[in-house]
Amino acid sequence: MSDKPASHHSGASPTQPASPRYRRALASSLGPFKRERFPYRKFITALALGGAGGSLFAHFSLPLAWMLGPMTFCTIGALLKAPIAAPSIVRPPMIIVIGVLLGSGFRPDLIGHLADWIPTLLGLVLFVAVSAVLCITYFRVVAGFDWVTAYFSGMPGGLVVMTVLGEERGGDGGMIALVHAARILLVVMTLPFLVEWLSGETITSGTGTAGAGTPFIEGAFWFLVSAVLGVIIGRLLRFPSPEMIGPMTVSAAIHLSGVTHFVPPYGLVIAAQLVLGTVIGCRFRSTPPATVLKVMLLSLGSTVILLTVTYGFAYTIGHFTRFDALALMLAYSPGGLTEMSLVALSLQVEVAFVATHHIARILIVLITSNTAFGLISRFRKRKI
Repeated sequence: MSDKPASHHSGASPTQPASPRYRRALASSLGPFKRERFPYRKFITALALGGAGGSLFAHFSLPLAWMLGPMTFCTIGALLKAPIAAPSIVRPPMIIVIGVLLGSGFRPDLIGHLADWIPTLLGLVLFVAVSAVLCITYFRVVAGFDWVTAYFSGMPGGLVVMTVLGEERGGDGGMIALVHAARILLVVMTLPFLVEWLSGETITSGTGTAGAGTPFIEGAFWFLVSAVLGVIIGRLLRFPSPEMIGPMTVSAAIHLSGVTHFVPPYGLVIAAQLVLGTVIGCRFRSTPPATVLKVMLLSLGSTVILLTVTYGFAYTIGHFTRFDALALMLAYSPGGLTEMSLVALSLQVEVAFVATHHIARILIVLITSNTAFGLISRFRKRKI
């Protein structure tokens, strides 16, 4: 009989180095949620404050109650220096839920209508150009921003990218970020009320009723497929906002195929809106109230410009096409993709139409802003 040690030790050795690596990867992913790094008490307080705002807005049947309520209450709390916080790391899971929800609005009969959207998408290019020129001029002349800060503050979309690009080219990154955050906040808070007033219809929480009869296990399965596969595809293909567009794309493909008609549970969608509204409201907590007030007043002027241009384009293009002006207002409005799509879902406007135009707007801004900045900068230097 051999005196050699049992072979199972050598068989286990290849897996031994991997185990610490997996543990380190797990620890790294959970690191931001460690007690010393994540402000649990402030986050719970923020959610409680947001929940109170959502409940109050829902009680008075205000539009998008579970997003606008938390957003409003947490913005006020942030300005009053309340002990609240909502780290951005909690946002992606909620965005995934909304992405899957929006994908459920893509119906099998949609494919036959895609060619009809070409005129409105071409109009969107002109809309972005006009909005950018007017807002850049406003921030340069009225707000007194330097050229670089005014340029990247005035672009109608891309908060993170515009902030990064603006900083790289010598602009005030903090001011650019605040202006874009204020733009989203003001557009999201005002447009639903404007839409209700113009349409005479009530905006609810935006969950829809399609798919209500889908068995729970089947719905849960397709939800997980859309969420997990969507995030993987979104990151591999480097989509803008991969946690949003990836799951929405997979969910849309599943619904377009007619395999299922599931929608995420109502409670989950409400929770996602609550967290998203809370995060947006808490963005201003580390900024001096005087600065926030100044940016809000300046952004109010740019918001009026943007909504006026949106209204003008919506009704002009609606006059020459078969599309309803209300749908075009939601499709062109430079608010958030998530928020405007939720309004569309609430009003039973074609979600695919609205979401596609918002994705196109983001792509147009991302693709053209940097090139246009270079061309204009060279022209300015020659002129000097």
